[in-house]
Amino acid sequence: MLLLARCLLVVLASSLLVCPGLACGPGRGFGKRRHPKKLTPLAYKQFIPNVAEKTLGASGRYEGKITRNSERFKELTPNYNPDIIFKDEENTGADRLMTQRCKDKLNALAISVMNQWPGVKLRVTEGWDEDGHHSEESLHYEGRAVDITTSDRDRSKYGMLARLAVEAGFDWVYYESKAHIHCSVKAENSVAAKSGGCFPGSATVHLEQGGTKLVKDLRPGDRVLAADDQGRLLYSDFLTFLDRDEGAKKVFYVIETREPRERLLLTAAHLLFVAPHNDSGAAGPAPGPSALFASRVRPGQRVYVVAERGGDRRLLPAAVHSVTLREEAAGAYAPLTAHGTILINRVLASCYAVIEEHGWAHRAFAPFRLAHALLAALAPARTDAGGGGSVPAPQPAAEARGSGPASGIHWYSQLLYQIGTWLLDSETLHPLGMAVKSS
Repeated sequence: MLLLARCLLVVLASSLLVCPGLACGPGRGFGKRRHPKKLTPLAYKQFIPNVAEKTLGASGRYEGKITRNSERFKELTPNYNPDIIFKDEENTGADRLMTQRCKDKLNALAISVMNQWPGVKLRVTEGWDEDGHHSEESLHYEGRAVDITTSDRDRSKYGMLARLAVEAGFDWVYYESKAHIHCSVKAENSVAAKSGGCFPGSATVHLEQGGTKLVKDLRPGDRVLAADDQGRLLYSDFLTFLDRDEGAKKVFYVIETREPRERLLLTAAHLLFVAPHNDSGAAGPAPGPSALFASRVRPGQRVYVVAERGGDRRLLPAAVHSVTLREEAAGAYAPLTAHGTILINRVLASCYAVIEEHGWAHRAFAPFRLAHALLAALAPARTDAGGGGSVPAPQPAAEARGSGPASGIHWYSQLLYQIGTWLLDSETLHPLGMAVKSS
């Protein structure tokens, strides 16, 4: 048995070494000077990528119209770049309003236009639409789309202008009309465009030895309160962070329950368990609770919270009182436990994000859990020869140095996300994706 375990460990270790090599290696032509990329103009009616605009591989689904009186209006930012001409025929400044991602891509494109055609500037004919001039569910209503031309309105340049927009990083570019190019970007109503799914560093977990701990302070060896697939509370091993960004300030969805009153912050693409309508909570969650993206949870739905009844601690459904779209907090952490669930601020959440299928995600992490178990089995606590004391099993290098788990999105999560984009449809994956798709 030990020999078999060692063989499996060698295979897994080899995989860990090979994957980074494939991702970061120089590839063909290493050491050779790269020639400038030859740009090919787009043909009339061509769009890149070659998928529908509101699908995962492009700009993602429509999130809802933004008006000046809506909560989401603060998602829009004005663009006063002097190198861009805004038509602004409404004389309201609406064409200058856009999401930060759209603004960044547009500013990058403005530089490319001036480099390509000295003396010519980028021109925006349509930006955010507050008057309903576009088709239903147009991304113009969210400030995520712009229609562009060159300042000289030379239509012979528009094919190349479209190509420059692709190179500038727009998520979807369409040579829509002889009179303009249409460009759009992914949604930005949460930091899920930069990370799969996380909690703020101030979130708390419950430890087996008693008390609570900030999620940012978790380390391998901690056992935290979680739940099994039958809704029974238990303590589960903390394995690693699927995402960890301690320095950034991010915005989160805020979900508050009415009774008992609990408050949970998490990113849009993170999964939260929602109780079915027939779950009374008499004996924990009923079979088959839904795991929904946080961005899809609505007031009136019920999530699971820890409650004390007659000296017994159990999970009970609690009605969601409010869902706030944005709140800034420091740090972003996505802890993974052996059971794939975790109680954060006394609310039951999945450890997974991006894919709206908790069961699939948990099964997909089975090889990772197996590798973790094998490493633990092959590096048991050893007896110190000098004093007979117990010495804990060695941790991975970064953690052994005392720096904690590595920062950034875990390589295994990125690998699964890439596979998911090949195999799954856009209704299963969150439209905002992960850093590997939006950076």
